[in-house]
Amino acid sequence: MNKKIDKPFLISVILLLTVGFFIFSSASLGLLARNEDKFTAVAFNQIFFGIGLGTLACIITASTPYKYWKKYSLTIFMFTCFLTMMVFVPGIGWSHGGATRWVNILGFNFQPSELLKIGYVFYLAAVLTKYKSKIKELKYGLLPYVLITAVVGALILSQPDNDTFFMTALAGFGMYFVAGAKKKHLAVLFAIALVGFAVIAMMRPYVLSRIMTFINPSQNSLTSGYQIQQSLIAIGTGGLFGKGFGQSSQKFSFLPEPMGDSIFAVAGEEFGILGGIIIICLFLFLSLRGLKIASKTTDEFARLVAVGIIILITTGSFLNIAAMLAIIPLTGTPLIFISQGGSALFIALAEVGVILNISKKVK
Repeated sequence: MNKKIDKPFLISVILLLTVGFFIFSSASLGLLARNEDKFTAVAFNQIFFGIGLGTLACIITASTPYKYWKKYSLTIFMFTCFLTMMVFVPGIGWSHGGATRWVNILGFNFQPSELLKIGYVFYLAAVLTKYKSKIKELKYGLLPYVLITAVVGALILSQPDNDTFFMTALAGFGMYFVAGAKKKHLAVLFAIALVGFAVIAMMRPYVLSRIMTFINPSQNSLTSGYQIQQSLIAIGTGGLFGKGFGQSSQKFSFLPEPMGDSIFAVAGEEFGILGGIIIICLFLFLSLRGLKIASKTTDEFARLVAVGIIILITTGSFLNIAAMLAIIPLTGTPLIFISQGGSALFIALAEVGVILNISKKVK
């Protein structure tokens, strides 16, 4: 067994954090010009809570044997479910933009669904490992997977947060597939997912609006299509090599959420197509290296956890990039390690630590 952490995986994370810090610093200049106090709060949250405490969390999880996550998986899952339910408690839950996804504790706002995602991965991995020999049976395979996922779906979709649930469910599907699920059961899940997506689109007009805008973005260029239009303008004006660090003009008054959903557009404008390709390659390498770690471990629980975490970390980022390039409808998912979001970055780095600990035990 290897006793050292996987250095290439760690280096890719460090590179993404470094690139992310500079891109975030540049993207935040627009906010600094408009509201210095808010800029200070956002920068503190990103640097102290996200990078600082996130790095500490990474060190702790990298030093914690993954067997403990299996031992306490049910407790962790129940705690994260309870914490997520706190968003609906008056005085604790905090709403923004029509969604109730945050809790305020001791003056800090954070999104508990980020914790729920990893709690879900731990518990689902433990259950699938327990019933590994019977995974193809309805009672021990499909049914537990559906029930656990349904609990998470009820908590996240009621906030509402469709994008987070999509990524979480996708991670669970990947874990269920790797665990050896029956092909017929996978087909049933795929059909249920299609029906569920159609129902959500009909019940929530803004989801259908995103789809229609994707199909014909020029039709609503000043309303629902505004963000993607401005994103394409930013990336297009960056050309091959970009305008240079800090030189984006779109981030000041035209591009919505330049530190959040649209930060890849800022990167494209300042560092060009080549800069965008480098970011994509870093995420691709991180993904492939993480899956390699998963494939080389002999422990089933560790393998499933690694697969789930890699899907959680990279799927949202690839969806964000694809949305900014108008390849898919807008999703609202952050670009992990780069976008604004201290709690998301904190959890992502903690998850990285879990992968690093698993990498110590590979063949």
